[in-house]
Amino acid sequence: MSLTDWIVLIVTLAGIILYGLYKSKSEKNLESYFLLNRSSSWFLILLGIMGTQASAVTFLSAPGQSYTDGMRFVQYYFGLPLAMVVLCITFVPVFHRLKLFTAYEFLEKRFDGKTRTFTSLLFLLQRGLSTGISISAPSIILSSLLGWNILWTNILMGGLLIIYTFTGGAKAVAYTQQIQFIIIFAGMFIVGYTVVHLLPGNMGLSDALHIGGKAGKLNVITSGRDEKGFQWNDRYNIWSGIIGGFFLQLSYFGTDQSQVGRYLTARSTRASKLSLLLNGLVKVPMQFGILLLGVLVFSYYQFAKEPLFFNQSQLDLLAKTKYADSLKIVMKDYDALQKEKIAQMNPSHGTVVENRMQQGLTMQYVQQRQSGLRSIIQRWLNDKDVKGDANDTNYIFLRFVVDHLPRGLVGLLIAVIFLSAWGSVAASLNALSSATMNDIHKRLIRKPESQKKEYHYSQIYTLIWGIFCVVIAQLAYNIGNSLIEAVNVLGSLFYGVILGIFLVAFYLKKVGATPVFMSAVIVEIFVVGIHILNQKGIVNISFLWLNAIGALGVIGMSMLLQGLTKAQGIKPNA
Repeated sequence: MSLTDWIVLIVTLAGIILYGLYKSKSEKNLESYFLLNRSSSWFLILLGIMGTQASAVTFLSAPGQSYTDGMRFVQYYFGLPLAMVVLCITFVPVFHRLKLFTAYEFLEKRFDGKTRTFTSLLFLLQRGLSTGISISAPSIILSSLLGWNILWTNILMGGLLIIYTFTGGAKAVAYTQQIQFIIIFAGMFIVGYTVVHLLPGNMGLSDALHIGGKAGKLNVITSGRDEKGFQWNDRYNIWSGIIGGFFLQLSYFGTDQSQVGRYLTARSTRASKLSLLLNGLVKVPMQFGILLLGVLVFSYYQFAKEPLFFNQSQLDLLAKTKYADSLKIVMKDYDALQKEKIAQMNPSHGTVVENRMQQGLTMQYVQQRQSGLRSIIQRWLNDKDVKGDANDTNYIFLRFVVDHLPRGLVGLLIAVIFLSAWGSVAASLNALSSATMNDIHKRLIRKPESQKKEYHYSQIYTLIWGIFCVVIAQLAYNIGNSLIEAVNVLGSLFYGVILGIFLVAFYLKKVGATPVFMSAVIVEIFVVGIHILNQKGIVNISFLWLNAIGALGVIGMSMLLQGLTKAQGIKPNA
C-alpha cells in the first residue's frame, strides 16, 4: 500500500477507537455494561443489529461468492422477514416483560437451571468459535495479499477492538457501530462506482448487468430441482432459503445473545419491534447489493486480464515446488486465453446485437477453459507435499480493491474490512461476557457481590473471551470453500437445537424440564452426526436444513418423552 493508504487506514482506525473510548463513559454496573441502561432508540438498535450480522466475512466473502456462484446466495435470507414477525409477536414481549440480561434466563424461569446452563453453553461454544473465524477471515486474506505476518494481523485485528469493548461494553459497541456502518457502506458504494467506471467505452451499469446475466450470475431465484428431482444437497434455493433460512434466522435473532443483547437495550418493546421489522425489510436488499458487487467485478474482468488465481501467494508457493515447470505452461496457456477473450469482448467489435451474442459465446468458452486450468492449480495446492490453500473465493474482492482502486481508497477499504470485523466481533465479545457472567458465574457463585465487583468480573470475561477468539483465529486455516459459508455451517450445528428449546418453552406449555433437556442433548448429537456423515459423503444434505431438523427434532422428541414419562411438577410458565 502507498503512504496515503497507510495514513487513511491508521487515522480511520484510531478515530474509531478514540470515539469508542470517549463514548464508553458510563456507570459501572451490569445494566450499563451489557444493556446501556435499557435506553437505546430503535435507530441505534437497528444499526447495532445490522452491524453485528454484517461482519468482515460478509464484505470479503459475499462478493467472491456471487463472482463464482452467482446471486443465488441471497435466497439464504428469504426466511428473515417472516422470522422477524414471529420474534415481534412471541419473543420480544416476553423478554422485555421479564427484564432479562440474557435470553437463557427465560429458560430457567420456564424450565430449570440445567436447561438454562446447557443452552447457554451451546451458545458460548458456537459463538466463541464463530467469532474466532470472524477474526481469522480478514486476517488470513490481508496477511496473504499484503504480505503481513498472520500472527500480528490476528493480534491487530482482535486486540485493538478488545480495548474499547473491554472498557466500554455495550455502549462503546453501539456508538462505534454507527460510525463504522457509515464508513463501511460509503466504501462499498465507492467500489461499485469504481467498477462501473473502469468498464471500457461507454458501458454503464446496465451493460455490466447484461454481461453478468449472460454468464448466469443473476440467478437470484433457483428451485433446487434438476432432471432427477429436488436436490437436498443444493445449498441455496428458494425452499432451503425460506424454510431452513427461517429457522436459522429465528434462532439467530431470537436466541443468540449477540443479537438478543442488541434489542434488550431498547427503551421500550415498541423500539425493539420496530428495529427488528426494519431489519427484516432492509437486510435482503442490503445483501443483494453486496452480492451485486461480485457480479460487477466479474463483468469488469471480462474486458480485462483476470488473475489465474486471485491469491497470488499460492502461485508463488507452487513456483517453488515440483510443479514449477508445469505452472509456467498453465500460465502461458492462461495468458493466451485472456488475450483471446479481451479481443473478442471488445465493445467495438461488430454491431451491438452481434457483439452481445459474441459476448455470451465467448464467456461460456472462456469460463470452461478457465475452470479447467484453475482446477489443475487447486489439485496441485491440495497435494500433501504442497499444503497450499486451494480456496480462492475469499480473495477475489480484496484482490480487485488492491489492484484497481486509486491511492487512499485502498486504505479506506482495508479500514472497512477492519471495521466490519470489529462491529460483529465487539458485539459477540460483549454477548459472550454477558452469558458467562449472568448464566454461569452468578449461578456458580451464589453469594451477593457489589455492582462494582460484578462490573470488573464482566470486563475480565470480555478480555478472556477476546484472547480465546484471537487464539482460535490463529488456528483457523482452510476452514471452508467460502468463509461466509463456514460461519453459517458452524451456526447451523447449534442454532436449530437452541431454537427448538425456546419454541417448546413458548408454545408447548405442558412439556417439562427433563424431557426438553434430554431431547436437546439427543438431537444435538444427531445433528452433529449428520454433519460428520455429510463431510464423509455418506449423506448429502445442505447445512440450512440442519436448522429445521434441530428445531423440529427437539419439539418432536420433547413431546414424545413427555408422553412416555408423564412428567409432573412443571414449573409455572414465565
